[in-house]
Amino acid sequence: MNHKNILLENILPFWLENAIDYKNGGIYTQLDEKGVIYGTEKSVWFQGRALWTFSKAYNLIDHNPDYLKAANAIYDFLPKCTDADGRMYFTVTEDGRELQKRRYYFSETFAAIGCAEYYKATGNQEALIAAEKYFDVAYECYTGERKTLPKINPENCSMKALSPVMIMLSTAQTMRSICKENKDKYHKIATDCLNQIMYGGFLTERGLLESVTVDGKFIDSPTGRVVNPGHSLEAAWFVMLEGVLTGNEEAIAVGKKIIDCTLPLGWDEKHGGIIAFCDINGQPPTQLEWDMKLWWPQCEAMIALRLAYLLFNKESYRLKYEELKAYCEKYFTDSQNGEWYGYLHYDNTVSTTLKGNIFKGPFHIPRLYIIMSILDEDGCINRYAQ
Repeated sequence: MNHKNILLENILPFWLENAIDYKNGGIYTQLDEKGVIYGTEKSVWFQGRALWTFSKAYNLIDHNPDYLKAANAIYDFLPKCTDADGRMYFTVTEDGRELQKRRYYFSETFAAIGCAEYYKATGNQEALIAAEKYFDVAYECYTGERKTLPKINPENCSMKALSPVMIMLSTAQTMRSICKENKDKYHKIATDCLNQIMYGGFLTERGLLESVTVDGKFIDSPTGRVVNPGHSLEAAWFVMLEGVLTGNEEAIAVGKKIIDCTLPLGWDEKHGGIIAFCDINGQPPTQLEWDMKLWWPQCEAMIALRLAYLLFNKESYRLKYEELKAYCEKYFTDSQNGEWYGYLHYDNTVSTTLKGNIFKGPFHIPRLYIIMSILDEDGCINRYAQ
């Protein structure tokens, strides 16, 4: 498989040809199997994510002016997605009017990495300033300096979640690589997040938990027992990448440990692929989609496995990577219309033929192919984070 060719000829063209809104700005993600827009509500997550994707592809893979043209349209749309308090919306109308504003601050983290990578592509100083502003807003929410509504009443159950920690780690890695003057600031934040993943109670001998108490204790409830294998494997390669970038051998070893305990939980031995959720104690998962196969966990698993093989030269990682790659080629990819399907039933039949929605757009899949293209070329993962 030529990952670069697939990225340039199948994945990115699907979005470039069908999704960029040059009239209003931004990108649509509600696309059907053939790329026809079935809804004009815009995901703010994907304004930042798509900006990152096209800018990253331009910076690392191909100086295609169409990538910058798309990035320009998305970058110019971001101010419409931003409220007066600096927080971003979750969804907006096609012309950028507020629909939803949620307590989550992932919109801001994705805008930060998008603007940072766009700055690298264009040299636009305003984009760098925007990246740092979006990051600071997200980090203030992360630390609690900016108050957000809690998901669960902390007076009755005080919890912390894995997903904000891992996303903040990855965001800080991007900011550290581009914002040279504040490199120490972002390095400290990345280190703090790394330590949270490694020592904050999420990692057990049996798996990486999604939620624990604020002091890192196990919560014996359906919520406390949840493992999201996709998140776990994504966190694993974030942790290993941090280890490579900083020479932290312990982090590399912890990333390996996360992979080794996650694969037995997440791999479907009967039908193949990575499932959506599981209970660490083997009790019934409460998520109705628990045994479905979603696009993004497969992407994160392949990145984690290939990076682990690169670092440890262990044949079992290569074989599992090849098995998962063949699985995705068979069930997820659409060679006729482009891109991947996003949702499979447990038996690998397609659940819905849509190619995009509020949560699925050009990010996890292009990121997979960008990283694989780099590794195919010279095996140097460091280039991804430079």
